[in-house]
Amino acid sequence: MDVARLRNLDLNLLLALDALLEERNVSRAAHRVGVSQPSMSAALARLRRHFGDELLQRSGNRYHHTALAAQLAGRTKAALVGVQRVFDAAPDFDPAVAEREFTLIVSDYGAAVLGEHLAELVARQAPKVRLRFEYNVPQAVDNIEDTLRAVDGIVMPHGILSDLPTIDLYEDSWSCVVSEDNDVVGDAPTLDDLANLPWVATYRGPTAYTPAVRQLQMLGIEPNVHIVVESFLAVPFLVSGTSRVAVLQTSLARRLAVAAGIRVLPCPWGVVPLKEAFWWHPLYDTDPAHTWLRGALTDAGRAVTDHYGCARS
Repeated sequence: MDVARLRNLDLNLLLALDALLEERNVSRAAHRVGVSQPSMSAALARLRRHFGDELLQRSGNRYHHTALAAQLAGRTKAALVGVQRVFDAAPDFDPAVAEREFTLIVSDYGAAVLGEHLAELVARQAPKVRLRFEYNVPQAVDNIEDTLRAVDGIVMPHGILSDLPTIDLYEDSWSCVVSEDNDVVGDAPTLDDLANLPWVATYRGPTAYTPAVRQLQMLGIEPNVHIVVESFLAVPFLVSGTSRVAVLQTSLARRLAVAAGIRVLPCPWGVVPLKEAFWWHPLYDTDPAHTWLRGALTDAGRAVTDHYGCARS
């Protein structure tokens, strides 16, 4: 670390840089930070001198990021979060009086199933604590080290991440879902049904996939995918009224069955259960607030298990 160089930096420029890169407009950036437009213009000039780059380039009536600015956008946000976390640190954490925001990356499934119980627990134990759920995207997993520096953790099943601190939360099963009026599938779909029917699939990518579908592919059955959606909550409604089939977490499928007009059926192969877990950066291992959060998540996971009975098919 170049301490001498850091000593000469004005950290207020980090706030200005974040606002400028987000707003791409000096006036809006000034309003966002709460300074005058001339002050923000001066900050932009200093930033341009520091980086030796224009950062924002005019194109018609709009400004666009330069190549360097595009690189800086994500790093700047993470740096600001890191600075805030440093100054938010405390020797202990009393949930009854603490004012803090915890940011968790979750799928919409996790927010619906786990989030409900976590929110109830936090409201009861830590009334001034705020939860922020940011939905999982493939890029978050692809850059997991950087991702976990900027948030409190990510809720994901086992099988995708490794070599990070983790706690198990709860277990769920997988079910097949078809429309209520699907007259091709009986009380349970066959492997032939799954090979021939059109599919709604979720998160199809190298680091973003549904484990149950991956297991089906290992059996030699490649789903005939008609729709890919990066949302679990949308799946039942994309199946309803069609001949499509999908696999979905049993607890979520049962919860949405009536509203979406679907049937929840057992999978015709030995599908491995989903084991949901919470993963975080080792930086937070000894943070008292984070330790409390992990305990709250464990309790919320236990509540999910009690509520859904591990969602056995």
